[in-house]
Amino acid sequence: MNPASQLALHFPFRPSLSGEDFLVATNNREAVVWLDRWPDWPSPALAIWGPKGCGKTHLAEVFIARSGARRLEPADLADADPRVLLRDAPACVLDDAPRFLDGSGDQSLLHLYNTVAETSRRMLLTAEHPPAHWAVRLADLRSRLNTVDTVGIGAPDDPLIRAVLAKQFADRQLAVDDDALDYMLARMERSFEAAGRLVAAIDDAALRAKRRITVPLIRDVLAGDGGPSG
Repeated sequence: MNPASQLALHFPFRPSLSGEDFLVATNNREAVVWLDRWPDWPSPALAIWGPKGCGKTHLAEVFIARSGARRLEPADLADADPRVLLRDAPACVLDDAPRFLDGSGDQSLLHLYNTVAETSRRMLLTAEHPPAHWAVRLADLRSRLNTVDTVGIGAPDDPLIRAVLAKQFADRQLAVDDDALDYMLARMERSFEAAGRLVAAIDDAALRAKRRITVPLIRDVLAGDGGPSG
């Protein structure tokens, strides 16, 4: 996952199969370093945690694209043999891992973890909090999760959100000046999801109104019903 290019603000980005890019910055650099070490992790699993909108899911998608890992959902683990479930995948990803602990999920997750360890595979877990704070009822699973390597991602800061906005507009071949970016940044929620919603809404409004992207247009979008302002 070597950086392919850089933006004007000097954030290297990692390509993903989704057609988007993951910008590497101070808040997520340690997590990227850990994923770059794959498959040479000290333990069978790695947990990446951080607040909603910090980019955990996007980073998991980049990992899937790079490693060939299989994304799993809670329903996949119900009454399933993990060896059959994983097939030839070298790793698996459990996005928002606490979802897997509902009902009898503890036992299923323990079985999956043991299979991953026994077959020298790797497991990537994401969550808003580290595993020590998950509602784990099964003592054996708790003991396994206590050995998992963990790395936190902080909320994206203003320079990173600004770079994300600029990159998303550039991907859409839309011209946006610094004043427009500054106006958005001062009024929006600080998350990658909010940046994506805002760019899409502005693009749609500009297309429908046949207007350039200016501060007045952005003001109209933010003031509209269901606008993505924070």
